[in-house]
Amino acid sequence: MTDGPLIVQSDKTLLLEVDHPMAQECRMAIAPFAELERSPEHVHTYRLTPLGLWNARAAGHDAEQVVDALVKFSRYAVPHALLVDVADTMDRYGRLKLENDPIHGLVLRTTDRAVLEEVVRNKKVSPMLGARLDPETVLAFPSERGRLKQALLKVGWPAEDMAGYVDGEAHEIAMKEDGWHLRDYQKLAVEGFWHGGSGVVVLPCGAGKTIVGAAAMARASATTLILVTNTVSGRQWKSELLKRTTLTEDEIGEYSGEKKEIKPVTIATYQIMTTRRKGEYTHLELFGARDWGLVVYDEVHLLPAPVFRMTADLQTRRRLGLTATLVREDGREGDVFSLIGPKRYDAPWKDIESQGWIAPADCTEVRVTMTEAERLVYATAEPEDKYKLCSTAHTKIAVVKKLVERHHDQVLVIGAYLDQLDELGEALDMPVIQGSTKNAERERLYDAFRRKEIPGLVVSKVANFSIDLPEAAIAIQVSGTFGSRQEEAQRLGRVLRPKEDGRTAHFYTVVSRDTLDQEYAAHRQRFLAEQGYAYTIVDADDVLSGG
Repeated sequence: MTDGPLIVQSDKTLLLEVDHPMAQECRMAIAPFAELERSPEHVHTYRLTPLGLWNARAAGHDAEQVVDALVKFSRYAVPHALLVDVADTMDRYGRLKLENDPIHGLVLRTTDRAVLEEVVRNKKVSPMLGARLDPETVLAFPSERGRLKQALLKVGWPAEDMAGYVDGEAHEIAMKEDGWHLRDYQKLAVEGFWHGGSGVVVLPCGAGKTIVGAAAMARASATTLILVTNTVSGRQWKSELLKRTTLTEDEIGEYSGEKKEIKPVTIATYQIMTTRRKGEYTHLELFGARDWGLVVYDEVHLLPAPVFRMTADLQTRRRLGLTATLVREDGREGDVFSLIGPKRYDAPWKDIESQGWIAPADCTEVRVTMTEAERLVYATAEPEDKYKLCSTAHTKIAVVKKLVERHHDQVLVIGAYLDQLDELGEALDMPVIQGSTKNAERERLYDAFRRKEIPGLVVSKVANFSIDLPEAAIAIQVSGTFGSRQEEAQRLGRVLRPKEDGRTAHFYTVVSRDTLDQEYAAHRQRFLAEQGYAYTIVDADDVLSGG
């Protein structure tokens, strides 16, 4: 027995003692393969899952490394059965391989005949397979490459896709390196992706995911389709590509609600791809409009279901997913794994912070007590109305005003409900940006914020993603999408761009005490706790009294 920070239990939960001197080292060691489930003050609970272990395996970690980490940091003897199970689970990845046979084309090959026998008899898998070529090999239908990987993952035998990719239409793209160069972790991310050929790169907000995308495009030197969350994000991609690569204005097209350009590099929004007319997805032909050599999915954790389905047909194309968190609240991480590709590179936020590439951040939860009248309305409300009532409590406004006054810095106030945002905009004398704000007006206000002509913005969830506001130093969130961990990560990311004077960013969450608001806040904080951010909890009265 050692005095380690970790207790490893036979039900595959890992308990990490947060205050232990080795806690941070342990967190870094288990992050590639364990998922954080709960994060109260003193003991965090992680879980080992098959998908987590397969992602680690695809990213180059083997069972020996996982076992070593568990044994090294565990306070007590690690249950032997769990260690065997970890090794067995990780060994399942790659026993089936999709390969390109020079004579027969796409085949499913195995190193273990019994596994192949099992899957060819499976009712969901067998329709995607053709004739048996030999005891270890069966034909696979190229059109089913993506759906076959999904099905194999569901039956517990994730296939390693070694079938290669078409180069697509060549298009010269090079990185400009005038006065700057790729950071080490960005190079590693591009290498990890290119070596695997397809997959996901996970980097904190503000760490330069767009530059990783640009470097992957330069590596491919081929026509590229980039899918983004909104038009503003698409235009940021365009300006970054013009600044960092040899691409010119004429080579980059925008495919959105406003424009329909198809060029060697085309940037399209998820929204336009999922627009329907008479039940048909009218813009999905964009995927086949050119012989794309690379498809980039920005904020891949938000990929809509129709684009997932289309991605199943794009398996011969190299695919790069970019995200700050692979957490999907709909539980479809397995689809990202099988259709975009496994995680190829993941940099812990605190690692990037320690290198000075993102700002350090203080996270504070401010708990307000609703008035008696507000509590009575909440207590008697229908279940579906409760979260809106407590998260938009009028009592929060005085606290937000006080926090803004305290810092005298560029501030983003973020919420989910428009009437609440309008009320805050009026109380703080700040412009409001929400879904109906025209793109031109959004860009004008973002520019004014960047130039410090206005001290702050009140924003809806349209600012959760891909908005580059390096001057933002304070974020105050008042309401959100229930208990969404990915939204919490994105919102903190808005203030993580490094500040010129090295100052710390501040991230406040204002919650109503003893309500669903408080419960959801605890859930939302899980991802950030996994990254090593601690939340301080303070009382609103202390804030109001200047404490």
